[in-house]
Amino acid sequence: MTDLVVVLPGIMGSTLTQNGKLVWSPSAGSLIRAVRTFGASIKTLQLPDDLGDNHPGDGVEPAALMPDLHALPGIWTPVKGYDRLLKRLDALGYRQQAGNLLPLPYDWRLSNRYNGQHIAGKVEDALNQLRARGGEYAEAEVVFVCHSMGGLVARWYIEKCGGAPITRKLITLGTPYRGAASALEQLINGVHPGIGPLGIDLTQFARSLPSLHQLLPEYACIQRTSADTLAKTTEIPLPNLNSASLADAMRFHTDLYAAEQARTASGPMTHAILGTGQNTPTTVRLTADGAETVDTYGAKNHHGDGTVPLIAAARPDVPLDSNQLRRVPDKHGNLQRNRAALDELEGILTAQNIIVRNPHQVIPNVDTPDLILANQPLSVHVTLPPGTRHATLITLTSEAGKVIDTRVPPLIGATGSTTFENLPPGAYEIAVTGLDATSPLTPVTSTTLIWG
Repeated sequence: MTDLVVVLPGIMGSTLTQNGKLVWSPSAGSLIRAVRTFGASIKTLQLPDDLGDNHPGDGVEPAALMPDLHALPGIWTPVKGYDRLLKRLDALGYRQQAGNLLPLPYDWRLSNRYNGQHIAGKVEDALNQLRARGGEYAEAEVVFVCHSMGGLVARWYIEKCGGAPITRKLITLGTPYRGAASALEQLINGVHPGIGPLGIDLTQFARSLPSLHQLLPEYACIQRTSADTLAKTTEIPLPNLNSASLADAMRFHTDLYAAEQARTASGPMTHAILGTGQNTPTTVRLTADGAETVDTYGAKNHHGDGTVPLIAAARPDVPLDSNQLRRVPDKHGNLQRNRAALDELEGILTAQNIIVRNPHQVIPNVDTPDLILANQPLSVHVTLPPGTRHATLITLTSEAGKVIDTRVPPLIGATGSTTFENLPPGAYEIAVTGLDATSPLTPVTSTTLIWG
């Protein structure tokens, strides 16, 4: 507890103000209302084409970490807030008032290079204040705890902005070290036209973000036909995307990896907590209308957390069987709240053998959509590992926390499905568990936004 823990959220995970007025926050009362409020300001929030690694000077500033559910259709997976993560850190003795915890929001629209440099002063000021206490704090260092894209920001600060000598550990939860195929599909196809004019605006907004381009897959994952070898984003023309922006985003990854490999002094220990067991977009096929994702890479399904594929969830030089990787079966948007993931985090922070409170052994693969329209049914498909048959309980909960329905779908082989009809617009949590506390099923939680 004598180190400084810095918490960096993922994309969309920081509230934003523009000229002192909140433009992205949960204060609007519901996720749909928050998206509409954001949409009202979107013309002034869109970034210029030639921004690069700069700030646009548009009066936008980060304010706080998102405490609750947040999502923007067509940009990224719905993500739960960071309140439960901060509460666990508080229970371990890391508190803002104690000076050893720094929740650090950032303008997630901007380049990760910009944000890596931008956080430098805040991190180092907080560390100097902690060290100034003397005694056991005199040798304090920084421990980063990062969700999703926050891990890329921290890596850039560590490797390119002088942070390595003062950083003890880098702990990431669901960070797309090598990008995510789902981000490429979303940028090419744009936002679903069924959400009206706001969809057009969000598409243009998304394509203006340097940060979202830096979430594109660095690994070869693109097919023009099923017979083609896989290509990288810079090796073939891609519809609707700027080739210069793509090349710059890939330089972000290659420069970062080169810096990590070239560093001669020992650096921070890196621990990646990653989601597993879920069908995850891994390959992108170009179509006549845009792009589609495939869950396999070659002939094999490596799974992941539903957003970040397993093959991209660590640096290229870290073997997937490395003990630096901690696997937790759950979806991307719930990983930073997952009890087993927080147990793993506690063990890494305290350097003690923590018994991860997840005794379950059977991992359900849960397929749910991120976004549907109000006139569409919400379908949930659960697939169990081959040779297993366990009753699954599907619980549907509203954004306000009210249980809407519970179902035990019949199993056909190892697969169970159910459909929820006539749901009003809003955000819904789908939790898949066993029927009782002794069930071997590992809980998996996802979120669907119903737009209308």
